[in-house]
Amino acid sequence: MFYDLQGNTDMTPIVGMLFSAVKENSQRLQYITNGMSQEEVDYKGPNDKFNSTAQLIKHIMYVDLNWVYRIKGKPLPASLEKQFGPMIDENDRLPMIKGKSLDTLLDDYQEVLNMLKDICTQLTDDDLDLIVSFGHENEKKATIRWGLWHMADHNRYHQAHINQLRKWYKKE
Repeated sequence: MFYDLQGNTDMTPIVGMLFSAVKENSQRLQYITNGMSQEEVDYKGPNDKFNSTAQLIKHIMYVDLNWVYRIKGKPLPASLEKQFGPMIDENDRLPMIKGKSLDTLLDDYQEVLNMLKDICTQLTDDDLDLIVSFGHENEKKATIRWGLWHMADHNRYHQAHINQLRKWYKKE
């Protein structure tokens, strides 16, 4: 396999590079979850104390979806909030997910990535300087450039959790 952060020909160079980082990490997520049984996708670690792979994938997907809409400069539509949300449950934890197949989760995530690709083809490198608000109460500010980088970094961060879950699962 050959690795590069070359963007799509229909994206400006820096936008393309950042999109490529998000795309590469989504492909890596598919690779590290390949072959997981439903039981493993739902596994919450020793003593059920951690977030499952299903919860983590849904969380990554929902965070990315929110960034897509921030970049668009639009609020997240209620229909997508219902389909992909919420961010946290009433106990301030990632919402419980059980029985949702890995294929369904990854297909849903691909839908979000397709939305991101569409918006990235409309961005210029100068647009990366635009500032958007984020956070649970939109209390934080960042450039679109940072937001795209964060999508890739956030995905990779939770992949480490998934890798740990896989190690624990294999020992049980």
